[in-house]
Amino acid sequence: MKIYLDNCCYNRPFDDQSQIKIHLETQAKLYIQDKIREGVYELVWSYILDYENGKNPYQEKRLAIAPWKKIASSCIEKETESILLFAETLALKGIKTYDALHIACAVAAGCEYYLTTDKKLLNTPVQEIRIVNPIIFVSEMEE
Repeated sequence: MKIYLDNCCYNRPFDDQSQIKIHLETQAKLYIQDKIREGVYELVWSYILDYENGKNPYQEKRLAIAPWKKIASSCIEKETESILLFAETLALKGIKTYDALHIACAVAAGCEYYLTTDKKLLNTPVQEIRIVNPIIFVSEMEE
């Protein structure tokens, strides 16, 4: 099963872990990454993850996230007309540009799940892919 983790998922372990929801999302995200390493899930990476991670002002975070590109089973290296067109339709739903590009890349790669901790994205329906937070994903996979 192909999955896509957005930038906020990768950054979740660096957030304030004293908040229980953040801590649980972090633990779920780390568990998912273990399953990716074990080959249970196929990770998809994209050029927009490269771009956003490269803009991260914190070197520690950039260096922790970057190796996941090599672990990914596939990578959307550049934008295509279909990715841009789909991202534009997502923007009409109120989804921010980078988020729309992430989702469009995930759909283009054939991902079944898009993992995020972004509350607004979690509440915006996208027919082409299942958008969930890491806790829900783990819960659904463990059923």
